[in-house]
Parts: sequence; structure tokens; C-alpha cells
Amino acid sequence: MELRVLKYFLAVAREENISRAAETLHITQPTLSRQLMQLEDELATQLFVRGKNKISLTNEGMLLKRRAQEMIDLADKTKQEFLWKEEMIAGSIDIGSGETYTMKKIAEVMKEFHDLYPQVTYHLYSGNADDVKEKLDRGLIDIGLLAEPVDIEKYNFLRLPQKDIWGVLMRKDHPLASKEYIEPYDLIHEEILCSRRDLVLKELEHWFGDAFGQIQIVSTYNLVYNASLMVETGMGMAICFEKLIYMNNDSNLIFKRLSPRLETGTVIVWKKHQIFSPAVTHFLDMLKMYFKEI
Repeated sequence: MELRVLKYFLAVAREENISRAAETLHITQPTLSRQLMQLEDELATQLFVRGKNKISLTNEGMLLKRRAQEMIDLADKTKQEFLWKEEMIAGSIDIGSGETYTMKKIAEVMKEFHDLYPQVTYHLYSGNADDVKEKLDRGLIDIGLLAEPVDIEKYNFLRLPQKDIWGVLMRKDHPLASKEYIEPYDLIHEEILCSRRDLVLKELEHWFGDAFGQIQIVSTYNLVYNASLMVETGMGMAICFEKLIYMNNDSNLIFKRLSPRLETGTVIVWKKHQIFSPAVTHFLDMLKMYFKEI
């Protein structure tokens, strides 16, 4: 597969029309149609459902769309790395992060780095630790900020002093909202939303103790913002990190910490033996210095 043809494919997937895609690509419609058919022949699968006025993707086409975008992003990133010169700190830094308040500390370093090297741009990706590690392994991001527990054996890492505090996000009209802290047996028979990560579930199982078998997990999530919307509807209560976003007066939600107290550390990770661009190398050096000082 040529990157050029993958870009053609993505243009058609985006425009949902071969004529419009051909216009944006500045090629003729017959040329584009021929390239798409050759791509389907190469992969021995149908990528499109061709309608009268609209073209849509098959399931196989959806898979290729995701993979094609990753390949093009990686190719662009590799090209930029070879174009950067050692004496000039420029280019981009790709960072993946879970939903953790520690990201605010990373943002402070980014602001300081930006003041020193204004030609550097940043690309942020949000996801849970498993999502971020997958992006790291594929070379699509440079640095990951992960909430523990997490397996970091194959990465270089920097363990951060900040801790995220676990608690329960609930509606203000919930009977438990009047309690100062939430204990394991308070949550028996309550409808719970929690992280879908296996390592986090094991951590929560340890905290719940004997009560774990009596809670009702009605949904899992990977981004707690979406879970908070479900909590607002009365779907249940979410076990998550404490976040300032939920503490504003206009919100119908309230956060209560767990007791016994449950905390989670965070780590910055990057691939071992990775050769980074000057921008990423200098940024990592600044991160190490910043967190060493605090």
C-alpha cells in the first residue's frame, strides 16, 4: 500500500463522495476510482458501499480508515524528525495522558518550554493508561502520563510525587451526598460506574474487601467526563479521581472521598532505547528537572 493511495482513500471516506474527493485531491474522478478499485483488489476486500449520491465505508473500510490515519500520522512524524536540525529546537511533541490532575503540572512545564522554544507545537491525546500505552508502542506519541497501577517494565519512567485521590461522584440529591466520606458498605446495592481497566478493578476490589461481591457495576468507562453525564441522568454513581471540574456551584454533582483513603500515583513514561527529536529530548530533560525540584 502506498501512502499516496491511503490519502486518496481517507479523502473519499471524509467526503463520502468520489467527485468531491477528486476535487480536493486535484485529480480526475476516473483516476481516483481506479486507485480505489486497485486498493480493494490489493486487500482482497470491499472497502466501500457505493450508493447513487453517497459512498460509505464497510466494516473493513472502517478498520482501514483507522489504520491508514495512524500510518500517515507516523510517516509525517518521521519525516519531521529527519527535517529538524540539532541547533534549532522546533517541530512537535506528542503527549498522551489519562484523566489525572497531574496533567496540570505537565501543562506548567509545557508553558515554560513554550516560552523558551515557541516554534515547538504540541499534540495531546486523552485516553486511559491502556490506550496511551498502545499509542506509545506504535510510535504515535512520544510521552505518556499514566495513572497507576500500570505495568511500566518496558518503559523508561519518571514517578511523580503528586497523588490522585479516589472518591465517588454522585448527584447532590443522592442520600449519600450528606456523608463526609464514603465507606465500602455504603455502596452495597448501589449502581456503580467504574473504570474498565483490569488493574484498576483489582485495586478497587482490594479496597472494597468483602463488600466487593455485593456492588452492582452497571457500566464501565475510559473517560470520566462521559461517565459524569450518565451520573447526572441518575444512571448511578461513578468511582473516579477527585477533579476540580466537578466542584463548581452550578453543577448538580458532588464528589465524596473514599474512606479508608485511596490514592493513586502517576508516572511519565517513554519507550526505552528511543531516539527522539531534539524538541522531545529537551522537553524530557525539563520534565526531569522540574519534578526533581518539587
